Amino acid sequence: MKRLLTAPVKVYQKFISPAIPPSCRYYPTCSNYMIQAIEKHGVKGALMGIARILRCHPFVHGGIDYVPDHFSLRRNPNEDEGQ
Repeated sequence: MKRLLTAPVKVYQKFISPAIPPSCRYYPTCSNYMIQAIEKHGVKGALMGIARILRCHPFVHGGIDYVPDHFSLRRNPNEDEGQ
């Protein structure tokens, strides 16, 4: 199941991403985050990746946002700069 979920992301990374300028405001990039979340949380990780992509827009501060150990659709609170 994890291979099925990560395959479209890997196709995006290999063929689409090199053709457009980098614009992700987070580290790791949204596509890498999606793969890591799926590896760690399975189907729930795909939801986490989609939530991350929706958070990645020009009006967000961005920064470091690693995949949390526990399922959450919010930004990883351990990595906020305010703490």
